[in-house]
Amino acid sequence: MDHDVKDLALAGHGRVRIEWAGQHMPVLQAIRERFAKEKPLQGWVIAACLHVTSETANLMLTLQAGGADASLCASNPLSTQDDVAAALVEAGIPTYAIKGEDNDTYYKHIHAVLDRRPAITMDDGADLVSLLHKQRVDQLADIKAGTEETTTGVIRLRQMAADKVLRYPIVAVNDTPTKHLFDNRYGTGQSSLDGITRATNILWAGKTVVVGGYGYGGRGLAMRARGLGAQVVVTEVDAVKALEAAMEGYAVLPMVEAARIGDVFITVTGDKDILRREHFEVMKDGAIMANTGHFDVEINKGDLRALTRETREMREHVVEYTLEDGRKVYLLADGRLVNLAAAEGHPAAVMDMSFADQALTTEWLTKQDNLSPNVYDVPDEIDREVAKLKLSTMGIRIDELTPTQQAYLSSWQEGT
Repeated sequence: MDHDVKDLALAGHGRVRIEWAGQHMPVLQAIRERFAKEKPLQGWVIAACLHVTSETANLMLTLQAGGADASLCASNPLSTQDDVAAALVEAGIPTYAIKGEDNDTYYKHIHAVLDRRPAITMDDGADLVSLLHKQRVDQLADIKAGTEETTTGVIRLRQMAADKVLRYPIVAVNDTPTKHLFDNRYGTGQSSLDGITRATNILWAGKTVVVGGYGYGGRGLAMRARGLGAQVVVTEVDAVKALEAAMEGYAVLPMVEAARIGDVFITVTGDKDILRREHFEVMKDGAIMANTGHFDVEINKGDLRALTRETREMREHVVEYTLEDGRKVYLLADGRLVNLAAAEGHPAAVMDMSFADQALTTEWLTKQDNLSPNVYDVPDEIDREVAKLKLSTMGIRIDELTPTQQAYLSSWQEGT
């Protein structure tokens, strides 16, 4: 009985949390109202592997309003908000996630949503797709299509497509402008620094912050860190991105050089071993390390442990590593997504666009019959619709082309 009371209280708190996020997601709310009337997803079984947060809950409720049989599991063991998960279960959406779950439980939960025999997958990191292709091949014939939310997942999927092993079409929601230009840049920049601040309470002004990777997430991190008074160093392997960072006024160095001067290191690449033994060996005493890439492989924890003689937890999400030579370095959130493990992830207002893209793309996919197995872009008309809806909710109006302007742009014969 006590357990039931506890669950009811937890769900009640989650409902309020979901409602608060929903108030800052007007685009998704507008889509939900239309979905509730039209039921475009009626009869579709959807399995989602996403961060179980209040923002994701609003997406799941939108899919449910559209008639979908939707279920959810966590895409990261540390990002789950347990009260939100309880509220979703109460709302009739099967949700398999526990904050801090171990690796076996994590994959058991992914299997649980696949046990529901989905026709559409919705991924954040491509774990659903990967498991289907490796362990549940018999289900692939049931899958019509899928979507992918994050850079790391898109990288994996494009490689599967290049290797000709991808068995069903997937839309790279991450790559559409209303997602990556805003969610990846403004969401990652703000929420990652928020997570590090909550975990450490450091003063950013005057710190040397090393940003590993200058994709859209790295751009956001560099911009926000500089705005807080930090000196920012960028590391890159891509010459064009490195040039852009330099033109934006950031120092650009190889990581082995940046490692000697950095106070705070933040990795955001989607690749492994961005910080490794050669970097730990030269870091300053007191250096802080955090990751905001999808998987906990960007900071090589094995190398770090091999150099360490003692560890202790200094604060929640902060572990001190005393190295053999006496230097102390600090790893946040066990190298997992610091913005979700130590904070609340992206603000709802920016996830509004990302999840609007997810909802509309899912609706679009149900109407497609001739997509071959590959990775596809979000249709341009969806991206533009989301942008227009977002502007409208912000009270912003823009110009429209006049007939003369339209004619000029569409004719190669017009002169100057």
